[in-house]
Amino acid sequence: MTAPGRRSSTFTRLLRHGFTDPSAAERLLDGAELALVRNDPVLLEALGATADPDLALHGLVRLIEAQPGPTDRRELLDTVIAAKPLRDRLLGVLGASAALADHLARHAGDWQALVMYEPRDLHPGVEEFERCLADAADPVALRVAYRRCLLSVAARDVCGTTDLAQTAAELADLATATLRAALAIACAEAPRDAALCRLAVIAMGKCGGHELNYVSDVDVIFVGEVADGADEAKALRSATSLAAHMMRICSETTVEGSIWPVDANLRPEGRNGPLVRTLSSHLAYYQRWAKTWEFQALLKARPVAGDLDLGEEYVAALQPLVWKAAERDNFVADVQKMRRRVVENIPVAELDRQLKLGPGGLRDVEFAVQLLQLVHGRDDASLRSGTTLDALQALAAGGYVGRADAAQLDAAYRFLRSMEHRIQLYRLRRTHLVPQDDADLRRIGRSLGLRADPVAELNREWKRHSGVVRRLHEKIFYQPLLDAVAQLAPGEARLSAGAARERLIALGYADPAAALRHLEALASGVTRKAAIQRTLLPVLLGWFADSADPDAGLLNFRKVSDALGKTPWYLRLLRDEGAAAENLARVLSAGRLAPDLLMRAPEAVALLGDGDGGTRLEPRSRAHLEQEILAAVRRADDGAQAVTAARGVRRRELFRTSAADIVDSYGTETKPAEADQGALVDRVGAAVSDLTAATLAGTLRAVVRAGWGDTLPTRFAIIGMGRFGGHELGYGSDADVLFVHEPQEGVDEHEAAAAANRVVGEMRRLLQIPSADPPLLIDADLRPEGKSGPLVRTLKSYEAYYRRWSLIWESQALLRAEPVAGDAELAGRFIELIDPLRYPAEGLGEDAVREIRRLKARMETERLPRGSDPKLHSKLGPGGLSDVEWTVQLLQLRHGWAEPGLRTTRTREALAAATAAGLIPAEEAGILDEAWVLATRVRNAVMLVRGRAGDTFPADSRELAAVGRYLGYEPGHVGDMLDAYRRVTRRARAVVEDLFYGG
Repeated sequence: MTAPGRRSSTFTRLLRHGFTDPSAAERLLDGAELALVRNDPVLLEALGATADPDLALHGLVRLIEAQPGPTDRRELLDTVIAAKPLRDRLLGVLGASAALADHLARHAGDWQALVMYEPRDLHPGVEEFERCLADAADPVALRVAYRRCLLSVAARDVCGTTDLAQTAAELADLATATLRAALAIACAEAPRDAALCRLAVIAMGKCGGHELNYVSDVDVIFVGEVADGADEAKALRSATSLAAHMMRICSETTVEGSIWPVDANLRPEGRNGPLVRTLSSHLAYYQRWAKTWEFQALLKARPVAGDLDLGEEYVAALQPLVWKAAERDNFVADVQKMRRRVVENIPVAELDRQLKLGPGGLRDVEFAVQLLQLVHGRDDASLRSGTTLDALQALAAGGYVGRADAAQLDAAYRFLRSMEHRIQLYRLRRTHLVPQDDADLRRIGRSLGLRADPVAELNREWKRHSGVVRRLHEKIFYQPLLDAVAQLAPGEARLSAGAARERLIALGYADPAAALRHLEALASGVTRKAAIQRTLLPVLLGWFADSADPDAGLLNFRKVSDALGKTPWYLRLLRDEGAAAENLARVLSAGRLAPDLLMRAPEAVALLGDGDGGTRLEPRSRAHLEQEILAAVRRADDGAQAVTAARGVRRRELFRTSAADIVDSYGTETKPAEADQGALVDRVGAAVSDLTAATLAGTLRAVVRAGWGDTLPTRFAIIGMGRFGGHELGYGSDADVLFVHEPQEGVDEHEAAAAANRVVGEMRRLLQIPSADPPLLIDADLRPEGKSGPLVRTLKSYEAYYRRWSLIWESQALLRAEPVAGDAELAGRFIELIDPLRYPAEGLGEDAVREIRRLKARMETERLPRGSDPKLHSKLGPGGLSDVEWTVQLLQLRHGWAEPGLRTTRTREALAAATAAGLIPAEEAGILDEAWVLATRVRNAVMLVRGRAGDTFPADSRELAAVGRYLGYEPGHVGDMLDAYRRVTRRARAVVEDLFYGG
């Protein structure tokens, strides 16, 4: 007996052999019958060599106790001690799998399945597994026999006798044998008319690819062929019953658990389609209705059970369609959509632990390989393998993937799949999550040969291999394209020109020949610039391919590179600042406006990088902009130079705003797209409006300074109107304004008026002079008497006009009036003058309401462009901007006198105030707000994409797709975008009919 406080020699030996709880292990061994285990150093050493010595000992003790009698226990112990191969296999399984230990405890004689280990059994195939399952006459017996076979597979795996690929192949062969056995049981229990239909079982997914996991759904497709003279409907019902019975035999839970689910949802029409179809029905579906992902799935189709001749006919009939999938009209859009990882349904807490679907996971490798097979397999039969690692090797051999990249991906895939196997083997449960518990991580690490510090080593190796996949899964699409135009070492495999064109077309490039020329220009040579660009281009090409116009993205990148390539900071920015390269790719391929602005001053690319504490794309405040512009004006030699400087700032800030809008709308790999569409609209509207106000302020200062020095003969103010006054300007909006002046004391009114008009004329001229900077058009048509009235009025003149002649439409227009530049005190008095007009005491009379409605109806009929679809016109169409704004403005005119919150120039702010005041139900306000935001987004998108303003969706398909991408729609979903627009605006129009015309 061990003295208190002292550790026994057994405890010490157990601790030395890697037991984490030697006290518990010592208690397990405390018995005469287990003395052989306790005292045998070889056996203790073998236990210590397992993935989890504590788990292995616990399983061994349970197995010993489960033996029927003393003789059986002695036989087991003697065999384990004497036979090293059995000892290693049995203890290896017990130390890696609690589930298989449970099986052995229930079926105490199954340990003998691990005794025989002759060379012919080293890698058993389907036939050998079938022999092992042959005596299983019912579902329960089949489960027991399956687990017995699984024991031998797991034993070879954990002992290192088989590698990852061999283990996965064995698991697929075991699944094939199991499907055959289940079908045999189902046939034995089926009615006689089952013979009326031949039935083939086609394995799909990992089973079809001969690379199955320990626990995975087994994907299948069923093909039936009706016997001559049989009734087709009856025969197919019989085959369907047989197939369903086979699936239940594998999937249902019994006292021995289940085997694995059999999933037939990859069949035509998924779970909504018939379970069994004839070959001709399958063929008709794939010829007419199948989507690209369905042909991708067929890469792994393999006949495994039932009528194998029929199965081979199925594969032979469909394979030509698989290899023509890359020629389909919608292939590019489908590829763009499929290339985006589907991680939305993964809980955020699980994303970093996902081996399969997370960034750098198994799905990234598998998808990349399968896509390259679809693109190049039509011309190269050597690529037509359903097994991921075999296909990757073939791609490297053919020059479709760089050999070094393929080797790294191969190693990463093997490691990640091995991790997945060990995780699933423990409980025999379907999971792709890396556990968080250190004990689990220790067991997994040790099982993979990481013994020094298993947890730390496992995490390090996992992150390293995952990082390799993240880095290479996109690069392997694009690096061979660069190699195709570069000088390689003799004998190095490379893409042919034809294969390069095929790949570029598949990735969305409409002009592959031009794209290859751009790549050659960018990547050729031995300069530092070329070297850095060769490093950047693979990932940039991926971002371009993710856009609606990859060709434009690549061309624009070449233009920027030609302009800035010799500038040291430019290449350093793209290489070293994480956000810059991706932001640049998004901006260059999103449309014409932002790239055009950038090309006029390429140094603005610096705005795309990371700033102090955040991004440089954050909009600047109006005060900051005014300060910069006024400082530039002071430094200028004359008025023209000053306004040129102001316009230069405006161009740069328009680029900043448009680039931020694109990046926020598209999202990046590290930052999702902005979900709040209203926030996007508000940011653009405020930024462009503030920039316009600052530009006008600087131009006014420049003109006054050039013509009069420091003092103008008249006080002068600019009042923003329309969307300008409402802080809602878009990229292509004119600046709607009113000009008001008041002669300085002692100055003649005619002299003052002449000066004011001269100021306006000079401002308009200087802001529209053709130059590299976009013009700013000043529109004063909302002034009293419109185009027929004086361009500039004194405050007294405005007062006299509004008192005597003002019309209701002018009161409505003044709702948006807000000072933007010039004399603030004068502008303030102007606002005091117009407030009683736009917020009339006691609201509007019925006559005024009817007049507003009449004006709105006339505008709808007279101003809508001919030939345009009214339902898709963002400004004048039903439920569009005009509908919402007139409805909100009518509420302001009627209730602004009583509700201070309505006294705002901003549409959304006024709508929220009307809701808070109970003037409009929250639901209806939400409908109007959604429509207004969407219509504004459409206008912004059209300007970004086309480079010119427009109120209708583009007719060009690529431009329309770019608008869709900006609005958050996946490639190929333009129809969904238009349907959504019609739906949103239709609902808004119903609210307008109620509130504007009926209220």
